[in-house]
Amino acid sequence: MKRTQRARRLSRELFRLCLVNGLLDAGRVRGAVRRIAESSHRDRFGVLKGFLQLVRLDSARHTATVESAEPLPSEIQSELQAGLARVYGPGLNTSFTHSPALIGGMRIRVSSDVYDGSVRGRLAALARRF
Repeated sequence: MKRTQRARRLSRELFRLCLVNGLLDAGRVRGAVRRIAESSHRDRFGVLKGFLQLVRLDSARHTATVESAEPLPSEIQSELQAGLARVYGPGLNTSFTHSPALIGGMRIRVSSDVYDGSVRGRLAALARRF
């Protein structure tokens, strides 16, 4: 189903109404989805699709995943969180995982940004050069 220009505009307006201090409010999002689903508006599916796409993009933009070869001490985790918050702004949810396959170093992913400082990543880059 092709979304109309009006449905896209309504999706963006709804998304803006769900922001509180620059961050999405989960209660407002649930209320908006419920109201769209219950409405008899002819573009409701296009509006809902566009709105949910914007919510997913915002969620990815505010989620950071840090993979490291060894478990990181809590002081390093807090320093990483503070540094990422300075770069990406407040409201960033950070998760830390232990991945021995990295061999050494760490990989940080925030939305589509990937910072790969792992040994595995460097070996893969070296292999691509040959």
